[in-house]
Amino acid sequence: MQEAAALLIATTVERRKWPTLVVLSLAELLAMSVWFSASAVVPALTTAWSLDESGRAWLTMSVQIGFVVGALGSALLNLADRIPSRRLFTIAALLAGAATALIPLVARGVVPALVLRFLTGMVLAGVYPVGMKIMATWAKADRGLGIGLLVGALTIGSASPHLLNAFGGIQNWQFVLYLAGGSAALGGLVNAALVEEGPYRTPAPRFDWRQAGAILRDRPTMLANTGYLGHMWELFAMWSWIAIFFLDSFAQRGIAPETASLAAFAVIAAGGPGSLLAGKLADKVGRTTITIASMVISGLCSLLIGFLFRGNPLLLVGVAVVWGFTIVADSAQFSACVSELCDPKLTGTALTLQTSMGFLLTLITIRLVPTLVRWVGWEWAFAFLAIGPVVGIWGMLVLRRSPEASKLAGGNR
Repeated sequence: MQEAAALLIATTVERRKWPTLVVLSLAELLAMSVWFSASAVVPALTTAWSLDESGRAWLTMSVQIGFVVGALGSALLNLADRIPSRRLFTIAALLAGAATALIPLVARGVVPALVLRFLTGMVLAGVYPVGMKIMATWAKADRGLGIGLLVGALTIGSASPHLLNAFGGIQNWQFVLYLAGGSAALGGLVNAALVEEGPYRTPAPRFDWRQAGAILRDRPTMLANTGYLGHMWELFAMWSWIAIFFLDSFAQRGIAPETASLAAFAVIAAGGPGSLLAGKLADKVGRTTITIASMVISGLCSLLIGFLFRGNPLLLVGVAVVWGFTIVADSAQFSACVSELCDPKLTGTALTLQTSMGFLLTLITIRLVPTLVRWVGWEWAFAFLAIGPVVGIWGMLVLRRSPEASKLAGGNR
């Protein structure tokens, strides 16, 4: 009788699991559409606000800094583990949407826009890692696939402003920001109405600011974070500047600016299916195997892409799409690794700490790429990003050889 009851409960949970995770991923896609909303309309804002190289970079960097501040604060206060996840996600998404919509409404120059972008990043610390925590409460044996689905949705959400830009944003940048802000608010409402934590949730721990330090001292978790940091060294610099790269390359061949926005959308959005496929494979063949393979390919693409600048547009975009596919494929697996290696009661804090370190690192490469373009041209600027995959591969190789790697993906290293 007890076995029949347990089987009924397990069947009910499994039936609710994937519909919930799909809706959560949709909410994440909508909420994260604000991340690159201002970056996507940089060409229009450059004209409207007379932006220089520094101003263009800061439109993205301000979001990164805000996210780091929000994530570090959340990690130190254990907010992601102490506040109900659905409530935190919803409030954060609504605030992110409001901060984005306020830019065209009240900003008449770059300074107020940077303040609002900082606030957007800060509250998004309650969306991205919290969404991964909710996902982890539903998925165990297939956690790589679950978090891969979520990160894939986040990736497409991040790419969406470039699509909006291609269909109207070139002439009307306000339209892009209003629509992105509305999408984020909708994502928060979808989450509030339809998403709940799953059967693997743990009781909220007591507040202890030392928990973040304990995570930083845990060697296996930090090896997984080393892989993540190598991945982040490359990822956001590519995402931030690939549209400008296309714009400059296509201009040499008389190709319309809208085509550059479409190409940027295709490249970034390619990470969506890449993340999903990598998640499915990682659960079966191993997390370290998939992350190492992804970083090898993405690192090679970062070295190769500059040689195609001003070249055949189809070949250029083709290689860039492969880069976009693989540069995100490993992302969810680093988070899955951390969720499997850390104390289950601190999953939210561990994931928030991981993302805060990664986004802090991105400030270096986002700012450095335009400087490298000025020094060595687009032909070599992206090659510098290959340093990240090299370091990340080293971290995952060391983790692979450690005894704790048996905790990954049910023993699939």
